[in-house]
Order: sequence, then C-alpha cells, then structure tokens
Amino acid sequence: MSTNYETITLAGGCFWCLEAVYDEVKGVISVESGYANGHVTNPTYRAVCNGDTGHAEVVQVKFDPSIITLRDLLNIFFTIHDPTTLNRQGADVGTQYRSGIYYHSEDQKEVAEQAIRELEAQKVWGQAIVTEVESLKDFYIAEDYHQEYFVRNQFQPYCMAVVAPKVSKFRKHFLELWKKQAA
Repeated sequence: MSTNYETITLAGGCFWCLEAVYDEVKGVISVESGYANGHVTNPTYRAVCNGDTGHAEVVQVKFDPSIITLRDLLNIFFTIHDPTTLNRQGADVGTQYRSGIYYHSEDQKEVAEQAIRELEAQKVWGQAIVTEVESLKDFYIAEDYHQEYFVRNQFQPYCMAVVAPKVSKFRKHFLELWKKQAA
C-alpha cells in the first residue's frame, strides 16, 4: 500500500453529512470535521454557526491516490450536495454551509476547476455551480463530539432525515467505491 497520501478539504453544508459519506469510500484513510478559510483563530462551533468567523464547515479527507482519484472524490462531492445554492444546503443556511473545494496543491485546483467546467457544460443542474475553489488558508479541527457524529448518532432526527439519505445516495451511485463492511 502506498504512503503517498493526499489531503483535500471540502465544504458542502453540514460536515456531519460529508464525513459520514467519505468514511465509507475506498482509499480514504481518514476524515476530520472542522472549519476552514475564516478570519478567526481557533473558532468554536457556536461562533461558526453564528456566522461570526467566516469559516465553512468542512471535512479534511486524507486519501490514497493509488486507490481513489481526486476526481472520483469530487464526483461523489457533487452528487451528495447541491453546488448551486449559495450559502445554503437544504434548511442549513449561512456562509458556514457554503459549497467549497479548498485545494492543497495547484494540481488539485486544476482537477477541481476542470470538474466544474465539465459539469456546467453538461448542465447537470440547470443552474450555475457556485462552489468556491480556493487555496486552503486555515483548518481547525472541530470539537471531539463532531467527529464520527453520524456513526455515534444514527438515530438522532437530523441524522435520520438529512445524513442517512446522503449516505444511501452515495452507496446507490458509487457502489464500486464503497468500503463494504466485512461479513
């Protein structure tokens, strides 16, 4: 197995949703929920939710590119959230819920921009993609209780209504990329 891992930081609404999906993807080594690209040092969840810090709720996805490509990760990203709504995902509203790809290298920037160009050319949504593509400026890991939130809280109403359908959508559309549980 390769040890030449890469990391990409993604914002697509609530980080619980993204973390729950990416935890199930083949080739993903780790997923950490946190906050990125704001203007406050060491933000708290409450401050981020109040919209006071400029941060987006994100996941940092560490992956093995010999098993899964960045493009595959982005295909999943664009399938499990709506990249056409500015500062909103469903009932979650505010700049902290914006759609964003925060790249760690120029190669990642090129892959992200190409993916967006292709999706817009295909008119998949019929609306412009508003996903911001920016260099990662900062990342702060979220409080411990946010890590593996869905795994620990599957029957919480938000998880059942919002997170679980995204996990199901991933499994349905990307079965070949799903880390199936051992029987």
